[in-house]
Amino acid sequence: MSNMTLNSAAFIEAQQYSQFILRTLPTAILPASFYRDVSDFGAGSTLNIKTIGTATIQEVEEDTPLIYNPIETGNITLSITDYVGDAWYVTDVLRQDGSQIEALMAARAQEATRAIQQRFESRFYQVAYAGQTAANPNNVNGFAHRFRATGANWTMDEDDLIAMRLAFDKANVPQFGRVAIVDPVVAATFQKKVVMTSQLDRLPAYQSVLENGFNNEHQFVMRIHGWDIWTSNLLPTVAAGTSVDGTSTQSASTTCIANLFMSIADDNTKPVMSAWRQPPKVEGERNKDRQRDEFLTTARWGMGVQRRDTLGVVVTSATATE
Repeated sequence: MSNMTLNSAAFIEAQQYSQFILRTLPTAILPASFYRDVSDFGAGSTLNIKTIGTATIQEVEEDTPLIYNPIETGNITLSITDYVGDAWYVTDVLRQDGSQIEALMAARAQEATRAIQQRFESRFYQVAYAGQTAANPNNVNGFAHRFRATGANWTMDEDDLIAMRLAFDKANVPQFGRVAIVDPVVAATFQKKVVMTSQLDRLPAYQSVLENGFNNEHQFVMRIHGWDIWTSNLLPTVAAGTSVDGTSTQSASTTCIANLFMSIADDNTKPVMSAWRQPPKVEGERNKDRQRDEFLTTARWGMGVQRRDTLGVVVTSATATE
């Protein structure tokens, strides 16, 4: 008699596993073009950086002495503040009895590195947002660099882009290299407003962002009023009941998002600086007593705000699109 399912049940593997291992959806690394990479900070915990202001010009009259005015100077600091890591191991028993263990180990190491890189991007946004003075419009030359969105239900409007562009213009921020990183909710708001066509471009002007792979998981929305608009799910949240600029306070039951505007034209205009003391590194060793292979992934870095006149914040609703 031929073998059939009825008499060959022992040879039927009811549970089958695909050779493909499903991984967590990644978030792309923030390109180095978004921050100034401080290369002269190889030792110590805090770096001091001198700043120089602008000279004051005065009218000159014959036979009248000039007033000796000192130029404004200051000091900003950058500290190594973040030290993060991940640890895991694989036992010999798992290697002996398991399947696709090498693929699991490779995926585990990649996931640890990705998680650190995501933390780095989140910290970048947090540091930028915290770099401004809370509950204050953060005026530069009389124009606010921090305000609530003017659309209905705290949604971002085209007027907000124009207002921030004017604020950057009055702060003498270069026209080239202006980017806005907004929440996907804001992107959906803009995409619903199909009538908004003035100065609209579907290609970003700052091509290095594309070249660094930022567009893999960060959607480019549009270029309008001089802003290359990108999305991110990692922007800081603004707690309910928080005063945005000293006048606008959101509802006690509403959570909002801090959307960031900045210039990344060059190292002198970028608002945030950063220093990697140790890029993500994976190390492994054999623990013979426990019969397992152990792995560590660690990284150290620091971030700080180097200038506030090239930084803007528009606070929007975390959920409303219209």
